[in-house]
Amino acid sequence: MASIKDVAAEAGVSVATVSRVLNDHPSVSEDARTRVLAAVQTLGYRPNAVARSLRTDQTRTLGLVISDVLNPYFTELARSVEEEARALGYSVIIGNADERPDLQDHHVRTLLDRRIDGLLVSPADGGSAGMLDAARAGTPMVFVDRWIPGVDVPVVRADGRTAVRDLVAHLHALGHRRLAIIAGPGATTTGSERVEAFREAMAEHGLPLPDAYIGQGDFQAESGRRVTEGFLDLSEPPEVVFAADNLMALGALDAIRARGLRVPEDIALAAFDDIPWFVHTDPPITAVAQPTGELGRAAVRALVDRIEGRPPQSVTLAARLVVRRSCGEPAPTPHSPVTNRSKP
Repeated sequence: MASIKDVAAEAGVSVATVSRVLNDHPSVSEDARTRVLAAVQTLGYRPNAVARSLRTDQTRTLGLVISDVLNPYFTELARSVEEEARALGYSVIIGNADERPDLQDHHVRTLLDRRIDGLLVSPADGGSAGMLDAARAGTPMVFVDRWIPGVDVPVVRADGRTAVRDLVAHLHALGHRRLAIIAGPGATTTGSERVEAFREAMAEHGLPLPDAYIGQGDFQAESGRRVTEGFLDLSEPPEVVFAADNLMALGALDAIRARGLRVPEDIALAAFDDIPWFVHTDPPITAVAQPTGELGRAAVRALVDRIEGRPPQSVTLAARLVVRRSCGEPAPTPHSPVTNRSKP
Protein backbone atom coordinates (compact mmCIF):
# COMPACT_ATOMS: atom_id res chain seq x y z
CA MET A 1 0.00 0.00 0.00
CA ALA A 2 1.37 3.39 -0.99
CA SER A 3 2.39 5.81 1.77
CA ILE A 4 2.33 9.59 1.88
CA LYS A 5 6.10 9.52 1.30
CA ASP A 6 5.55 7.55 -1.91
CA VAL A 7 3.07 10.17 -3.09
CA ALA A 8 5.55 12.96 -2.31
CA ALA A 9 8.31 11.18 -4.26
CA GLU A 10 6.02 10.53 -7.24
CA ALA A 11 4.86 14.15 -7.34
CA GLY A 12 8.32 15.64 -6.68
CA VAL A 13 7.14 17.62 -3.63
CA SER A 14 7.60 17.45 0.12
CA VAL A 15 5.47 15.34 2.46
CA ALA A 16 4.19 18.59 3.99
CA THR A 17 2.93 19.72 0.56
CA VAL A 18 1.10 16.43 0.06
CA SER A 19 -0.52 16.85 3.46
CA ARG A 20 -1.62 20.38 2.63
CA VAL A 21 -3.16 19.23 -0.67
CA LEU A 22 -5.03 16.38 1.01
CA ASN A 23 -6.38 18.76 3.63
CA ASP A 24 -7.37 21.32 0.97
CA HIS A 25 -5.03 24.00 2.33
CA PRO A 26 -5.15 27.21 0.23
CA SER A 27 -1.37 27.86 0.32
CA VAL A 28 -0.53 25.21 -2.31
CA SER A 29 0.12 26.22 -5.93
CA GLU A 30 -2.12 24.80 -8.63
CA ASP A 31 0.84 23.05 -10.25
CA ALA A 32 1.77 21.25 -7.02
CA ARG A 33 -1.87 20.40 -6.32
CA THR A 34 -2.28 18.89 -9.80
CA ARG A 35 0.89 16.79 -9.45
CA VAL A 36 -0.08 15.52 -5.99
CA LEU A 37 -3.58 14.55 -7.04
CA ALA A 38 -2.20 12.78 -10.12
CA ALA A 39 0.26 10.88 -7.91
CA VAL A 40 -2.55 9.92 -5.51
CA GLN A 41 -4.54 8.48 -8.41
CA THR A 42 -1.56 6.70 -9.96
CA LEU A 43 -0.49 5.06 -6.71
CA GLY A 44 -4.00 4.42 -5.39
CA TYR A 45 -3.09 6.19 -2.15
CA ARG A 46 -5.73 6.30 0.61
CA PRO A 47 -5.22 8.62 3.58
CA ASN A 48 -5.12 7.03 7.03
CA ALA A 49 -8.40 8.13 8.59
CA VAL A 50 -7.35 7.11 12.10
CA ALA A 51 -4.16 9.16 11.94
CA ARG A 52 -6.05 12.09 10.51
CA SER A 53 -8.61 11.93 13.32
CA LEU A 54 -5.83 12.13 15.90
CA ARG A 55 -4.62 15.35 14.28
CA THR A 56 -8.00 16.98 13.75
CA ASP A 57 -9.87 15.55 16.77
CA GLN A 58 -12.61 14.50 14.35
CA THR A 59 -13.36 11.10 12.82
CA ARG A 60 -16.12 12.21 10.44
CA THR A 61 -18.13 9.36 11.92
CA LEU A 62 -21.60 9.39 13.48
CA GLY A 63 -23.14 6.81 15.78
CA LEU A 64 -26.75 5.69 15.38
CA VAL A 65 -28.40 3.67 18.15
CA ILE A 66 -31.83 2.43 17.04
CA SER A 67 -34.45 0.67 19.12
CA ASP A 68 -35.00 -2.44 16.98
CA VAL A 69 -33.25 -3.21 13.70
CA LEU A 70 -35.87 -5.88 12.90
CA ASN A 71 -38.57 -3.22 12.77
CA PRO A 72 -38.88 -2.08 9.13
CA TYR A 73 -39.51 1.47 10.30
CA PHE A 74 -36.08 1.65 11.95
CA THR A 75 -34.45 -0.13 9.02
CA GLU A 76 -35.73 2.59 6.69
CA LEU A 77 -34.70 5.26 9.20
CA ALA A 78 -31.16 3.87 9.35
CA ARG A 79 -30.91 3.83 5.57
CA SER A 80 -31.91 7.49 5.26
CA VAL A 81 -29.46 8.43 8.04
CA GLU A 82 -26.62 6.67 6.27
CA GLU A 83 -27.44 8.25 2.90
CA GLU A 84 -27.64 11.79 4.30
CA ALA A 85 -24.50 11.35 6.38
CA ARG A 86 -22.56 10.12 3.34
CA ALA A 87 -23.75 13.12 1.34
CA LEU A 88 -22.37 15.39 4.07
CA GLY A 89 -19.03 13.59 4.25
CA TYR A 90 -19.68 11.40 7.30
CA SER A 91 -19.79 7.66 7.90
CA VAL A 92 -22.24 5.93 10.26
CA ILE A 93 -21.81 3.09 12.75
CA ILE A 94 -25.11 1.49 13.81
CA GLY A 95 -25.97 -0.19 17.10
CA ASN A 96 -29.19 -2.13 17.69
CA ALA A 97 -30.57 -1.73 21.23
CA ASP A 98 -33.27 -4.37 20.68
CA GLU A 99 -35.56 -2.30 22.97
CA ARG A 100 -33.15 -2.97 25.88
CA PRO A 101 -31.70 -0.05 27.90
CA ASP A 102 -28.66 -2.11 28.96
CA LEU A 103 -27.82 -2.92 25.34
CA GLN A 104 -28.37 0.72 24.44
CA ASP A 105 -25.76 1.71 27.05
CA HIS A 106 -23.35 -0.87 25.64
CA HIS A 107 -23.61 0.64 22.16
CA VAL A 108 -23.28 4.20 23.46
CA ARG A 109 -20.10 3.33 25.37
CA THR A 110 -18.65 1.45 22.41
CA LEU A 111 -19.37 4.27 19.98
CA LEU A 112 -17.90 6.91 22.29
CA ASP A 113 -14.77 4.75 22.72
CA ARG A 114 -14.41 4.83 18.94
CA ARG A 115 -14.34 8.62 19.09
CA ILE A 116 -17.41 9.26 16.99
CA ASP A 117 -18.21 12.92 16.41
CA GLY A 118 -21.86 12.68 17.50
CA LEU A 119 -24.76 10.38 18.37
CA LEU A 120 -28.24 9.84 16.98
CA VAL A 121 -30.39 7.92 19.47
CA SER A 122 -33.95 6.59 19.52
CA PRO A 123 -34.18 6.01 23.28
CA ALA A 124 -35.26 2.55 24.42
CA ASP A 125 -37.71 2.35 27.33
CA GLY A 126 -37.45 5.98 28.28
CA GLY A 127 -33.67 6.13 28.17
CA SER A 128 -30.72 4.52 29.94
CA ALA A 129 -28.12 5.71 32.43
CA GLY A 130 -25.16 5.71 30.03
CA MET A 131 -27.04 7.50 27.29
CA LEU A 132 -28.30 10.15 29.72
CA ASP A 133 -24.79 10.62 31.12
CA ALA A 134 -23.44 11.13 27.60
CA ALA A 135 -26.12 13.72 26.85
CA ARG A 136 -25.52 15.62 30.07
CA ALA A 137 -21.76 15.55 29.50
CA GLY A 138 -22.22 17.59 26.33
CA THR A 139 -21.78 14.85 23.74
CA PRO A 140 -23.20 16.12 20.43
CA MET A 141 -26.50 14.23 20.30
CA VAL A 142 -29.89 14.29 18.62
CA PHE A 143 -32.96 12.24 19.60
CA VAL A 144 -34.82 10.81 16.62
CA ASP A 145 -38.37 9.40 16.65
CA ARG A 146 -38.44 9.12 20.47
CA TRP A 147 -37.20 11.62 23.01
CA ILE A 148 -36.80 12.13 26.75
CA PRO A 149 -38.64 15.11 28.25
CA GLY A 150 -36.41 17.36 30.31
CA VAL A 151 -33.16 16.36 28.60
CA ASP A 152 -31.63 19.25 26.65
CA VAL A 153 -31.10 17.45 23.34
CA PRO A 154 -32.60 18.44 19.95
CA VAL A 155 -35.46 16.17 18.87
CA VAL A 156 -36.44 15.14 15.34
CA ARG A 157 -39.78 13.36 15.36
CA ALA A 158 -43.17 12.95 13.73
CA ASP A 159 -46.37 14.19 15.36
CA GLY A 160 -48.98 11.48 14.92
CA ARG A 161 -51.81 13.04 16.90
CA THR A 162 -53.64 14.51 13.91
CA ALA A 163 -53.28 11.28 11.94
CA VAL A 164 -54.63 9.22 14.86
CA ARG A 165 -57.57 11.64 15.11
CA ASP A 166 -58.14 11.18 11.37
CA LEU A 167 -58.04 7.40 11.81
CA VAL A 168 -60.66 7.39 14.57
CA ALA A 169 -62.88 9.72 12.52
CA HIS A 170 -62.46 7.39 9.54
CA LEU A 171 -63.40 4.33 11.60
CA HIS A 172 -66.39 6.15 13.09
CA ALA A 173 -67.58 7.12 9.60
CA LEU A 174 -67.38 3.45 8.58
CA GLY A 175 -69.79 2.62 11.41
CA HIS A 176 -67.32 1.16 13.92
CA ARG A 177 -68.00 1.90 17.58
CA ARG A 178 -66.00 -0.65 19.59
CA LEU A 179 -62.34 0.30 19.01
CA ALA A 180 -59.42 -1.23 20.91
CA ILE A 181 -55.74 -0.30 20.98
CA ILE A 182 -52.55 -2.28 21.44
CA ALA A 183 -50.41 0.35 23.16
CA GLY A 184 -46.64 0.60 23.13
CA PRO A 185 -44.51 0.83 26.29
CA GLY A 186 -45.69 3.69 28.47
CA ALA A 187 -42.08 4.57 29.33
CA THR A 188 -41.43 5.62 25.72
CA THR A 189 -42.73 8.94 24.44
CA THR A 190 -44.14 7.34 21.30
CA GLY A 191 -45.93 4.67 23.34
CA SER A 192 -47.61 7.14 25.68
CA GLU A 193 -48.35 9.75 22.98
CA ARG A 194 -50.18 7.35 20.68
CA VAL A 195 -52.48 5.92 23.33
CA GLU A 196 -53.24 9.43 24.63
CA ALA A 197 -54.07 10.61 21.10
CA PHE A 198 -56.33 7.59 20.59
CA ARG A 199 -58.12 8.18 23.88
CA GLU A 200 -58.67 11.87 23.06
CA ALA A 201 -59.97 11.08 19.58
CA MET A 202 -62.39 8.49 20.96
CA ALA A 203 -63.74 11.06 23.42
CA GLU A 204 -64.24 13.59 20.60
CA HIS A 205 -66.65 11.13 18.96
CA GLY A 206 -68.35 10.16 22.21
CA LEU A 207 -66.96 6.62 22.00
CA PRO A 208 -66.17 4.73 25.21
CA LEU A 209 -62.72 3.23 25.71
CA PRO A 210 -63.01 0.65 28.51
CA ASP A 211 -59.87 -0.66 30.17
CA ALA A 212 -60.48 -4.04 28.55
CA TYR A 213 -59.95 -2.39 25.14
CA ILE A 214 -56.49 -1.06 26.06
CA GLY A 215 -53.84 -3.77 25.77
CA GLN A 216 -50.25 -3.27 26.82
CA GLY A 217 -47.70 -4.21 24.18
CA ASP A 218 -43.97 -3.68 23.81
CA PHE A 219 -43.52 -2.83 20.10
CA GLN A 220 -42.83 -6.52 19.36
CA ALA A 221 -44.96 -8.90 17.27
CA GLU A 222 -45.47 -11.40 20.08
CA SER A 223 -47.10 -8.78 22.28
CA GLY A 224 -49.48 -7.86 19.45
CA ARG A 225 -50.45 -11.51 19.16
CA ARG A 226 -50.93 -11.92 22.91
CA VAL A 227 -53.01 -8.74 23.36
CA THR A 228 -55.22 -9.53 20.37
CA GLU A 229 -55.93 -13.01 21.70
CA GLY A 230 -57.12 -11.32 24.89
CA PHE A 231 -59.39 -9.00 22.93
CA LEU A 232 -60.90 -11.94 21.02
CA ASP A 233 -61.61 -13.78 24.28
CA LEU A 234 -63.81 -10.96 25.60
CA SER A 235 -67.55 -11.55 25.79
CA GLU A 236 -67.89 -8.50 23.53
CA PRO A 237 -64.75 -8.31 21.38
CA PRO A 238 -63.84 -5.01 19.69
CA GLU A 239 -64.84 -4.33 16.12
CA VAL A 240 -61.43 -2.77 15.37
CA VAL A 241 -57.93 -3.41 16.70
CA PHE A 242 -55.55 -0.47 16.31
CA ALA A 243 -51.92 -1.52 16.83
CA ALA A 244 -49.66 1.38 17.79
CA ASP A 245 -46.71 -0.14 15.90
CA ASN A 246 -46.26 -2.17 12.72
CA LEU A 247 -44.76 -5.29 14.35
CA MET A 248 -47.61 -5.45 16.87
CA ALA A 249 -50.02 -5.15 13.93
CA LEU A 250 -48.45 -8.18 12.27
CA GLY A 251 -48.76 -10.09 15.54
CA ALA A 252 -52.42 -9.05 15.75
CA LEU A 253 -52.99 -10.29 12.20
CA ASP A 254 -51.46 -13.65 13.12
CA ALA A 255 -53.79 -13.98 16.13
CA ILE A 256 -56.86 -13.12 14.07
CA ARG A 257 -56.03 -15.64 11.36
CA ALA A 258 -55.17 -18.33 13.92
CA ARG A 259 -58.80 -18.11 15.11
CA GLY A 260 -60.06 -18.60 11.57
CA LEU A 261 -61.34 -15.02 11.46
CA ARG A 262 -61.22 -12.69 8.48
CA VAL A 263 -60.10 -9.07 8.18
CA PRO A 264 -62.19 -6.93 7.90
CA GLU A 265 -65.36 -9.11 7.74
CA ASP A 266 -64.99 -10.41 11.32
CA ILE A 267 -62.71 -7.79 12.84
CA ALA A 268 -60.96 -4.73 11.41
CA LEU A 269 -57.27 -3.92 11.82
CA ALA A 270 -55.30 -0.67 11.58
CA ALA A 271 -51.71 0.19 12.44
CA PHE A 272 -49.34 3.00 13.30
CA ASP A 273 -46.09 3.04 11.24
CA ASP A 274 -46.88 2.13 7.66
CA ILE A 275 -44.47 -0.32 6.02
CA PRO A 276 -44.14 -1.59 2.43
CA TRP A 277 -45.49 -5.01 3.43
CA PHE A 278 -48.90 -3.59 4.29
CA VAL A 279 -49.86 -3.13 0.64
CA HIS A 280 -49.18 -6.82 0.01
CA THR A 281 -51.34 -8.28 2.80
CA ASP A 282 -54.86 -9.43 2.03
CA PRO A 283 -56.51 -7.04 2.55
CA PRO A 284 -53.98 -4.17 2.45
CA ILE A 285 -53.74 -2.57 5.89
CA THR A 286 -54.94 0.94 6.70
CA ALA A 287 -52.12 2.67 8.57
CA VAL A 288 -50.63 5.88 9.90
CA ALA A 289 -47.49 6.66 7.90
CA GLN A 290 -44.55 8.63 9.22
CA PRO A 291 -42.17 10.57 6.90
CA THR A 292 -39.38 8.19 7.85
CA GLY A 293 -36.84 9.16 5.22
CA GLU A 294 -37.13 12.87 5.94
CA LEU A 295 -36.89 12.20 9.69
CA GLY A 296 -33.56 10.45 9.18
CA ARG A 297 -32.21 13.15 6.91
CA ALA A 298 -33.34 15.97 9.22
CA ALA A 299 -31.77 14.22 12.22
CA VAL A 300 -28.41 13.98 10.47
CA ARG A 301 -28.52 17.64 9.45
CA ALA A 302 -29.32 18.68 13.03
CA LEU A 303 -26.46 16.59 14.42
CA VAL A 304 -23.95 17.86 11.86
CA ASP A 305 -24.99 21.42 12.70
CA ARG A 306 -24.24 20.67 16.35
CA ILE A 307 -20.87 19.09 15.52
CA GLU A 308 -19.79 21.90 13.22
CA GLY A 309 -20.72 24.69 15.61
CA ARG A 310 -24.06 25.78 14.18
CA PRO A 311 -27.16 25.93 16.41
CA PRO A 312 -29.14 22.70 15.89
CA GLN A 313 -32.89 22.86 15.50
CA SER A 314 -35.53 20.43 16.73
CA VAL A 315 -37.84 19.31 13.91
CA THR A 316 -41.43 18.03 14.09
CA LEU A 317 -42.99 16.58 10.94
CA ALA A 318 -46.57 15.42 10.38
CA ALA A 319 -47.69 11.81 10.04
CA ARG A 320 -50.62 11.00 7.75
CA LEU A 321 -53.40 8.46 7.46
CA VAL A 322 -53.17 6.04 4.53
CA VAL A 323 -56.57 4.45 3.87
CA ARG A 324 -56.61 0.94 2.40
CA ARG A 325 -59.13 -1.89 2.96
CA SER A 326 -58.49 -3.56 6.35
CA CYS A 327 -61.25 -1.65 8.15
CA GLY A 328 -64.16 -2.35 5.80
CA GLU A 329 -63.40 0.39 3.30
CA PRO A 330 -65.00 -0.07 -0.12
CA ALA A 331 -62.75 -1.61 -2.75
CA PRO A 332 -61.10 1.09 -4.88
CA THR A 333 -62.24 1.58 -8.42
CA PRO A 334 -59.65 0.99 -11.17
CA HIS A 335 -56.89 3.62 -11.18
CA SER A 336 -58.24 5.33 -8.05
CA PRO A 337 -55.49 6.60 -5.72
CA VAL A 338 -54.93 5.58 -2.11
CA THR A 339 -56.43 8.21 0.19
CA ASN A 340 -54.10 10.21 2.42
CA ARG A 341 -56.24 11.95 4.99
CA SER A 342 -53.53 14.04 6.68
CA LYS A 343 -51.10 16.09 4.67
CA PRO A 344 -47.39 15.48 5.35
